Amino acid sequence: MKLSPRFVADNADLYSFVKAPGVDVPEAQLDPAVADRVRGMLDEIERDGVDAVRRFALQLDHADVVELTADELAATGDRLDPALRAAIELGAERTQQFARLQREHLSDFSAELLPGLTVGQRYVPVGSVGAYLPAGRFPLTASAFMSVGVAKAAGVPTVIACTPPQPDGGVNAAVAYAAFVSGVDRLFVVGGVQALAAMAFGLLGEAPVDMIVGAGNAFVAEAKRQLFGAVAIDLLAGPSEVAVIADHTADPELVAADLLGQAEHGPNSPAALVTTSRALGEAVVAEVERQLPTLSTNAICGPAWRDHGSVILVDDREAAALVMDELAPEHLEVQTEDDAWYHDRLTNYGSLFIGPWSTVAYSDKGMAGTNHTLPTAGGARHSAGLSVSRFLKPLTFQQVTREATPALADAVDVISASEGMSAHRATATLRTERLHRADATSPDQHEPATPDTLLTTRK
Repeated sequence: MKLSPRFVADNADLYSFVKAPGVDVPEAQLDPAVADRVRGMLDEIERDGVDAVRRFALQLDHADVVELTADELAATGDRLDPALRAAIELGAERTQQFARLQREHLSDFSAELLPGLTVGQRYVPVGSVGAYLPAGRFPLTASAFMSVGVAKAAGVPTVIACTPPQPDGGVNAAVAYAAFVSGVDRLFVVGGVQALAAMAFGLLGEAPVDMIVGAGNAFVAEAKRQLFGAVAIDLLAGPSEVAVIADHTADPELVAADLLGQAEHGPNSPAALVTTSRALGEAVVAEVERQLPTLSTNAICGPAWRDHGSVILVDDREAAALVMDELAPEHLEVQTEDDAWYHDRLTNYGSLFIGPWSTVAYSDKGMAGTNHTLPTAGGARHSAGLSVSRFLKPLTFQQVTREATPALADAVDVISASEGMSAHRATATLRTERLHRADATSPDQHEPATPDTLLTTRK
């Protein structure tokens, strides 16, 4: 999440920094050492199968691969504080509720483009999904809502999940219960590259999955990158990002808290404020410094803010929108007197949080219903986050009657001839020849049967 050199060169007079990032590093940098290590692991697992998965699990996590039985999975909720259990159940339901609303607004259709030419589309879920559920220093409890639960809302028949073991070799009960209430079919305690490979290569008692989703560390992200093609993936996400557009009406304490809330994800997590008010910008910088010592995670938030935090001053809302669309942040908050204008104007973000009461954490923890698996490193310029539509294939179809054939075949004849593609040309001319013969003779004797009533008779 940074301004590109071209944008800086073209718009140097549009903005200034109240606070600039402390370091200038490329976004989504690929580490060759990580890539080589992951490539070697994937090759070994593909060659040796589940034996290699177990070797890596024992070597890296000091625990063997374990599957929780249905009873064990259901019982993980009993190990939780009742308030946490209730919050997990609420987040799972709210996330699926939003996903079901999304699904309802993706409609199958068919239409007649011209007499005799019927086209259409229908949404069909992928057959199976493998979800990776992080459970390291900061277990992302809500990840199961966003991956397992949304896939189930899309109608995916089989969703399996993997989560890394805890230091004692067991499962994180909150992560496991979140998967259970989200509808997971099978849950395995195995982490890292070996978990993704096991799901992709079909080494966990299931066929290879069609799609892998879920966040993870640099090794998990690189494994997804290298497995893409063999399986589909949700997206390649980097460090979590937050940006805020705020004006003189914003509360600097809330803005600072929300910037630090995402900086907490890691020491390389960018956080940016774009403001039309210098006083607000300076107040936010002071508030960040005041709040940092009060946070148990200040050793993470502090370096993130120092190295990757910024406060950018602009003259007006048009400039604020231009700068923010260039940053294209993962999470974007708007806290201004013109929130509706920004909602209508902005186009590049993963998810938008409108008004001072709409903090990113509400989505991060599953309470807002929207998905927190979102594009980073400028990916929001061209891609959206994970949603129910990502688990659905929009399959198109067409049906042509003999009466509509000339409207298609004659043009295909011309184009194919110009390209030198005689086989393509023949598929069209053979049909027009049959039409010409039918004009002079009985169509019952010379034309093959055609499925003109396919759409109305198929069960």
